[in-house]
Amino acid sequence: MRTIRTEAAPIPAGHYSQAVVHGGVAYVAGLLPVEAGTNRKVFGEIEEESAQVFRNLNAILAASGSSRDRVLRCTVYIADLELWGRFNAAYAAYFGEHRPARTVVPVPGLHYGFKVELDAIAAAD
Repeated sequence: MRTIRTEAAPIPAGHYSQAVVHGGVAYVAGLLPVEAGTNRKVFGEIEEESAQVFRNLNAILAASGSSRDRVLRCTVYIADLELWGRFNAAYAAYFGEHRPARTVVPVPGLHYGFKVELDAIAAAD
């Protein structure tokens, strides 16, 4: 088992790893729309927040020996069910033809007031 820590994604403020790789699988922690390095919170439309989450996911997947086309499953938390269609379009644009298993969970609120949070499980080297 190995833990992942990359400066290319926001460093966790809490007691957890960006990802843990075990048995050829990367378990990526929940990702918020925060910029690596600056820790600037990216507030905006769901598309903007999602784009930052996907940048963070790319960085952690790369550090884990994986990539977006090896994602097996995502769990997505959105702050308003009305955002589902717009998030779904951003998600489809990010993954393209690849279609990981997914659950979208509407929640009453996310940390800092963000609109989206995503965690993932991916095949890894």
